[in-house]
Amino acid sequence: MALNQQQWKNVIGRVAFLNCDPLFHGLDSKWDVLPAPPSWLTGHLLRRDCVLAPIPAADYARNADELVLVPEIGICSKGEVGSVLVFGQQPVEKMETIALPTDSMTSVALLKYILKKEHLDPETQVMGPDLETMLKQCDGALLIGDRALEGAKEHPELVQMDLGQAWLHRTTKPMVFGVFAARKDTPIEDVQAAQQALLTRLHHFETDPQERQSVIEWSMSRSDLGYDRLNRYFGEVFNRLDGEHKEGLEQFLVEACGLSAGSTFAW
Repeated sequence: MALNQQQWKNVIGRVAFLNCDPLFHGLDSKWDVLPAPPSWLTGHLLRRDCVLAPIPAADYARNADELVLVPEIGICSKGEVGSVLVFGQQPVEKMETIALPTDSMTSVALLKYILKKEHLDPETQVMGPDLETMLKQCDGALLIGDRALEGAKEHPELVQMDLGQAWLHRTTKPMVFGVFAARKDTPIEDVQAAQQALLTRLHHFETDPQERQSVIEWSMSRSDLGYDRLNRYFGEVFNRLDGEHKEGLEQFLVEACGLSAGSTFAW
């Protein structure tokens, strides 16, 4: 029983999207990986199913009393992110209804923030993240992750807003969509060990062209996207959380999520 109680310390959660591939490709086999949609990972983390996981930044804001952020890694953009998109037949300012996905709180909070700042008030409806179904019922549809990437490939004429670009335009700051978090009561050495394993993979991706090629080919094997698009995508989404991104994260947490105290990092 004691062994089972400790197994979660060797499990790292990951978003079941391509945007985490640079962190997990070639990860040491001592680590088990728990893939799940972003919003599910928050529950896994709180239940001690894993030692750390990338969760929506907005979910961290809702659970900041129990969770702490892990430095240096995240799911970030500096402008266009390519995978957090509003689709529709008309510009966002003309949309009367927008369908919101069930799989990420951050994209929903960000879109609502941007709409409010633009003095727009369309009716919103939460539903499963399927572009065709969403656009049958609403003027617009918000999609994230691989579904957004593939939707943009198949229907580029329907892309009306990239939320990473919209956030940069309004705030001049990068956007952090996903944060790596751990429970506050998790021993710090266990969190640091998992973080270091991911940082090692990220360093190889950033510095070794062969590793970058291998990651892209791995992503290609699990999507319908070609090499050039994925190579470009990994220049739109970043897993390195730097000081500039932290400034953008703080503004998002305070202004869009109402977390007046801002973030707390484990170290």
